Amino acid sequence: MRFNGSIPGVTGLHLVDGVALLRPEEQVFAAMLTGFANQQLARNLARTTVEGRENTVKAFAAYVIAYPWLWTPAMIDEWLGDLRSLRDLKRSTIRSYSEAVRAFCHFITDPLYEWTATCEERFGTHPVQVVHEWNTAVHVQDNEADAKKRAFTKAELHAFFAHCDDEVARIRAFGRKGWLPAFRDATLFKTAYAYGTRRNETRMLDAADFGRNPHGGEFGQYGRCQVRFGKAKKGSPPKRRGVLTVFEWTPDVLDEWFTEVRPLFGTDNNPAAWPSERGLRIGCQRLNSRFIAYRKALGLDDGLDFHSFRRSYVTHLIEDGWDPRFVQEQVGHEHASTTSLYTCVSSDFRTRTLRRHLDSTIAAALQTQPGRQA
Repeated sequence: MRFNGSIPGVTGLHLVDGVALLRPEEQVFAAMLTGFANQQLARNLARTTVEGRENTVKAFAAYVIAYPWLWTPAMIDEWLGDLRSLRDLKRSTIRSYSEAVRAFCHFITDPLYEWTATCEERFGTHPVQVVHEWNTAVHVQDNEADAKKRAFTKAELHAFFAHCDDEVARIRAFGRKGWLPAFRDATLFKTAYAYGTRRNETRMLDAADFGRNPHGGEFGQYGRCQVRFGKAKKGSPPKRRGVLTVFEWTPDVLDEWFTEVRPLFGTDNNPAAWPSERGLRIGCQRLNSRFIAYRKALGLDDGLDFHSFRRSYVTHLIEDGWDPRFVQEQVGHEHASTTSLYTCVSSDFRTRTLRRHLDSTIAAALQTQPGRQA
């Protein structure tokens, strides 16, 4: 071998020259996957990303029933086509699958790692790149979410939160223990809207993540929320950001929860803001089921989901005249264009904005007419 094993994923790290393999195809493929994982870990990619890509490569290999040195572009075409037509996967999911296979093929065809030479020697052929621009989807949109997804109107949001509170009162009136998790979920939903946080960002909050804002003393102990598990770029660790409290009702909601209700869960050694009855913190599935149950009870359409709290936060702040750059910083968007995609301003807001600008234009034109004073 020309390399001494210092490069992550080099063939020499996994296959010994001159040693006969009992199951050469399986063992070479397994060694490729191990080398691929090492290469990605050396790039400091998250383990979840590495594992996800490995599972995707294995799924593709199982579908085409062929090893990487026998793959062709036609195979990836058929696989992605079936995923799209039969399983109706989202565009973003299809693209992530194709990118995983592309990255793997780039690794095994790179001469630095010697897999092409190894395959030529052992199997008389070599792997090629099967994922190209002409047979995969290109990421051309900042937001590929379902077009029907939307923000709450202010009336809908008020009705939703009122229903949350009514459910707590109803369950408690019957003397059932379920009022505690209902209270927790109601507070969690309000917090997601109050800080414009995503579902996992909200779920992963700890009690210690809330603190004072020296420039917003009126909010007391709840002037700021530290988000520690923000959405990360592919393969990177979670992003962190501080979100300032903007709604005057937020401290009262949080104070009641943390001082009166949360202790009833027996959380002496649990740092989670939203503890589970059986574990450290509440799970995503429980949040989804509660949200859907309330949405159906109110007769709201399925264009509303948990992420609608975040859409609503952006929309309502923009409608109320908050500076767009402030809103962008609050929700942790790198680009203003991304924030604009979250803004679902109401027709009433647009009508008032249009009318205001038209009136100012007319007033300015009248001021410039002859005989009128400037």
